[in-house]
Amino acid sequence: MVEKKHALLLFTKAPKPGLTKTRLTKTRGGIFTPEEAASLYCASLLDVIELGFRALAELNEPTTKEGNPRQEQYDFIISCSPPSEQDALKELLSQANIEVDAIGFIADQGKCFDEHFDNAFQQLFEREYHSVVAIGGDLPTMPTSHIVNAFHWLDYFEAIHDNGGLVLAPCQECGVSLVGYTANTPMDSSGVFYNPAGIPALDAYIAKAKERRVPLALLDPVADFDEVQDLAHICSLIRAIAYSSQFHPNLFVPHHTLAWIERIGLSVQTPPNPEHDPREHIDARD
Repeated sequence: MVEKKHALLLFTKAPKPGLTKTRLTKTRGGIFTPEEAASLYCASLLDVIELGFRALAELNEPTTKEGNPRQEQYDFIISCSPPSEQDALKELLSQANIEVDAIGFIADQGKCFDEHFDNAFQQLFEREYHSVVAIGGDLPTMPTSHIVNAFHWLDYFEAIHDNGGLVLAPCQECGVSLVGYTANTPMDSSGVFYNPAGIPALDAYIAKAKERRVPLALLDPVADFDEVQDLAHICSLIRAIAYSSQFHPNLFVPHHTLAWIERIGLSVQTPPNPEHDPREHIDARD
C-alpha cells in the first residue's frame, strides 16, 4: 500500500527553433543556427529524461535497504507550457522510444517564471504529492545520485523539523539546477528567478530559508548551458564522463548529447593567457 507519493518534476519546452536555447544562436552572440540550438536542447532533454527514469527506478525498488516493503511511490512529471505544445513533446519522446505513458504531464501557468515554478509545485501538492524535486531539461550531466539524495534529504528533514526542508543544487552562475521541498515547507519562488534587484536565484532561496527557518541540504553544483562558455564546460565534462564510465559502470553517460557534440564536431580550446606569469619567473626568485 502506497502511503506517500513524491514527484520528480521536469520543466521544459518543446524543442523548437527560435524558442529554445536562443542565447546559443548567432543572432544572440552564439555559434548556432536556431535549428541547431533546438536540436542540441532536444538531445539534452532526452538524456535528462533517461537519467530521471534511472533515479526513479532506484527510488521505486520494491523493498527498502532494510528489506521492508516500500510504501512510497516516486512519479515522473513533466511540466510543459503552453498546453498546446504537449502533443508535439509527447510525439518527440515517443519517436525516441521513451515510454510516454509512464510520465505525467501538467502545464505551469503564471506571468513570470517565478509564478510558473510555484504553480507547478502547487498543482502537484494539490494532487497529494508529499515532496517535489524539480530539474530542467538542460542538465545532461546531472548525477542520478543527486535526485535520489534530494528525496532522501527531504524525508530526513520532515522527520526532524516542523518546517520540512529545502534541497538545492547550484548551477555555475549563482543560480540553481535542482530545487526540492515538501508540501509543508514554507517555501516559494517569488522574487527568485525574476528579481529586479539583481539578486541571484541561489542567494534568494538562501535568504528565504534563513528568514523562514527552513533547513537546507546543499548538493554539489551541476552546470546547465545557456551561453557558449557553458557549453564548452559541458562538452569537456561529457567526454570525461564517457571515458570514466569504462571504469565506473554505474555512471550515467548522456549519450544523446555526446552524439550531438560529436556529430557537429565541437571542440573546446583555451587560448594562452598572456597575463599569466610563467612558472620560471617564480622559480627564478629562489
